[in-house]
Amino acid sequence: MGRQYSLAYLTVLGCPPPEQIYIAGRAGYDYASLRPIYMGLPGEPDFSLKPGSELMRNTKTAMAETGVGILDIELARIVEGMDMPKYEAACAAAAELGAKHLLTSIWTEDRTFYIDKFGEVCDLAKRYGMTADLEYVPIAGVRNLRAALDVLNAVARDNMGLMIDLHHFHRAHDAVEDLAAVPRELFHFCHLCDAPAEIPADPNEMTRILREARSYVGEGGIDVASILDAMPEITCSIELPNVSRSRVLGNAEFAARCLETAQAYLSKHPRRSPA
Repeated sequence: MGRQYSLAYLTVLGCPPPEQIYIAGRAGYDYASLRPIYMGLPGEPDFSLKPGSELMRNTKTAMAETGVGILDIELARIVEGMDMPKYEAACAAAAELGAKHLLTSIWTEDRTFYIDKFGEVCDLAKRYGMTADLEYVPIAGVRNLRAALDVLNAVARDNMGLMIDLHHFHRAHDAVEDLAAVPRELFHFCHLCDAPAEIPADPNEMTRILREARSYVGEGGIDVASILDAMPEITCSIELPNVSRSRVLGNAEFAARCLETAQAYLSKHPRRSPA
């Protein structure tokens, strides 16, 4: 079996889960990565998958008709005032759909607090048969590989994971050599995308690219092949928000091109050595 791919929610921002799954199926993705945890952001739709709801029924129908599975759900943010009952409801729904992973990230500087809460998120995910995968983000509280590994070493749960987003890895100035030294069992999936090689000095510009202007794989300046080679051959969830392209192409065509360009790049850059 070759490398498998998931269609991440931010690539088709605003798509309800059934539509996202149908788009993924038509484009040739193996999985979809959903966002059923409502974050209350301006203009954000609420795609909470409540038991017995029409949205849940339609999501299951889309999965059955396409064969697309659910890789992970997002985003269990670790932040002051976090709503664990809401996260638990999302995990229960995700387990009903066969999801494998719960994605989390840390948006506070209080180490004592976030170490404790990440442990709680791991325990919650385990009750529903999922891993809890920590993503570091350069504009968040835990913003680089070193800080993420500090959290994982402190918490030491058997279902925890490290989720590398290639954009964030590059923007954090992290080193491939350090990534290659991370225990293999911590890797479950990654976020695949590209971006310009030059790292913006202005945090607002970094945030703009992160949220709405990432590049097709092979189009930017990130050494995608080397980063992937430093990890096991895990599923790549293509998280590639690009507002201008998705508006012009439409979500379905844009998602298809994201997958096509990623596969074309990786066919030209086969793994150099097993990780």
